[in-house]
Amino acid sequence: MGFTIGGIREMRSGARRRGRATECTAVAEYTGLWGWDVVPGARAVSGRCSCGDPVCATPGAHPLSFAEPVPAGAGLDDAVKAWSEYPGAALLLPVGRAFDVIEVAEAAGRRALVRLERMGLPLGPVCATPTGRARFFVAPGAAAELPRLLYRMGWDDAGLDLHCLGPGSYVTAPPSDLGGLGPVRWLRPPTLDTAGAPPQARLLLGTLAYICHRTHF
Repeated sequence: MGFTIGGIREMRSGARRRGRATECTAVAEYTGLWGWDVVPGARAVSGRCSCGDPVCATPGAHPLSFAEPVPAGAGLDDAVKAWSEYPGAALLLPVGRAFDVIEVAEAAGRRALVRLERMGLPLGPVCATPTGRARFFVAPGAAAELPRLLYRMGWDDAGLDLHCLGPGSYVTAPPSDLGGLGPVRWLRPPTLDTAGAPPQARLLLGTLAYICHRTHF
């Protein structure tokens, strides 16, 4: 059930085998250690999506319609067996189950990380995308609460470059590439403490909004 683009495989066989091993290990970590579902996703090369739709709206950044998720709790053997059914797939994490995601510009996100750590505030996993975005994993429910939280903090009309992803969204997880643009990477990788209990959005939002405001204006 592997896929090709233009009849040419994305990677040479040796590199592909090494990539599969790395990705299978990552899938097993996400499901077995961190308690996250993992969804096989499409990939893109030169802007063309492996789903075959020539006008795909999100090339290389959406679930494969025919693929089954690897459920949270799957161990190494089960994860490897399940993922082997979809060679070449990208690792996608469904948002809104174990976490929501607050997304900001990477430069602002990096500055916010330094400030948050100095303040001793709790942090969940944080990743960076090749499109220059930083994604902070926070407790589920943040997407629904964000407008109210920003209003209460006085940031509702500030034009912030700050967005929240909730149920129905997916994020590409390391070591996969995002839309053929390059790999997603961890700025703060998940740990046993943070993966299952990411912080409430309100604990981070003031600092993130302040940094984003200063960066934007």
